[in-house]
Amino acid sequence: MPADLAVIGLGHLGLPLAQAAVGVGIHTVGFDTDPRPFAELSAGRTPVEGSLSASDIRRMLAGGFRPTADPAELGRVRTAAICAPTPLGPDRTLDLRAVTDAARALAARLRPHTTVLVESAVPPGTTENLVRALLEEGSGLRAGRDFHLAHSPGRLDPGNRTHVYGNTPKVIGGLTPACTESAAAFYGRLTDKVVRARGPREAEMTKVLETNFRHVNIALVNEMAVLCHDLGVDLWDVIRCAETKPFGFEPFRPGPGVGGHGVPVDPGYFPYNSRTPGHPLRMVSLAKEINDRMPSYVIQRCATLLNEHGKSVRGARVLLLGITYKPDLADQEASPAREIATRLMDMGAQIGYHDPHVLDWRVRDLPVPRADSLYEAAAGADLTVLLQHHRTYDLQGLAVKAQLLLDTRGATPAGAAHRL
Repeated sequence: MPADLAVIGLGHLGLPLAQAAVGVGIHTVGFDTDPRPFAELSAGRTPVEGSLSASDIRRMLAGGFRPTADPAELGRVRTAAICAPTPLGPDRTLDLRAVTDAARALAARLRPHTTVLVESAVPPGTTENLVRALLEEGSGLRAGRDFHLAHSPGRLDPGNRTHVYGNTPKVIGGLTPACTESAAAFYGRLTDKVVRARGPREAEMTKVLETNFRHVNIALVNEMAVLCHDLGVDLWDVIRCAETKPFGFEPFRPGPGVGGHGVPVDPGYFPYNSRTPGHPLRMVSLAKEINDRMPSYVIQRCATLLNEHGKSVRGARVLLLGITYKPDLADQEASPAREIATRLMDMGAQIGYHDPHVLDWRVRDLPVPRADSLYEAAAGADLTVLLQHHRTYDLQGLAVKAQLLLDTRGATPAGAAHRL
């Protein structure tokens, strides 16, 4: 059966979109310029840990989802969504190569009257200046006249069972009013509420604001964690009290670092920033600096705790609990666990780990021993460090068994462990 939707980019953005579309009866094909996701999906496996489970993939395939390696399929749909990843590159700019590849693959097959949606996290101006140019050049068609073009930032919270695709409002900004309405008609089939932005740049900047809001507030509470430790104040009790205020406060909690797919974006590194010289959002750069320091602070606390108990980091047996960026998921994207493990190894520590969602873990291409028995491993380790609080962890029991426990998430009962 001909597909109505092509999802280009089968990762943490594209797969949930395809799942939502299949769920409401939209015939969907999935394409990726990287051949690996196609091979995994064809075998009934998820290509991205922490996005969808293998059972989710099997249900999608049974519901009519068709992964394809044939780019010709992109020319047979009424709607195409670019969901390519945009990781942060070494120069601190978002890497748009996958978006470029996706746009070029679509442009060569683009038909008139197609609605093209961009969900990738991109700097404001990318949909108009980069994607539009690639589509028009490759197809000979004109955006806003021959085909519709709009941006709709991804907004899913992996593992959140309350706010799912269907009840999370979708922001849409089209190149023209007609583009916006065409995109709204599509997303209106998937979600309860559609929010119209003035244009693509406003929609793109919505993602920037949402992501930077998270990082700036995490940075604030991370600094508060360091200050409270120095002053002998229980920060988690402070947060518990502060969040009772019914207005003007939203609770954030500290941790060993910030992970996830939503990276902070500094406008000073936008590719289209001719009218924003310098760094107009200095707080974002400072927040990133603070959050990037947290793994080093965790190492400092580890060394101090071991020293206070007559032990050196060199030769110490350190057990890391929870190496994913978010609880109860297998996704390790930008998790601080890898940097913490690397630094401890550099200091001569013997590292082990436990995570119910990760059965194999490598640091510097070396396998890290996984604890089979959590309690036995904690009892045998000189120091146990909770980096992620998975629901399966019995922290009260763990606090009793562990020789020395550092809780970076404030999840243990007060007084049961050393907290960040």
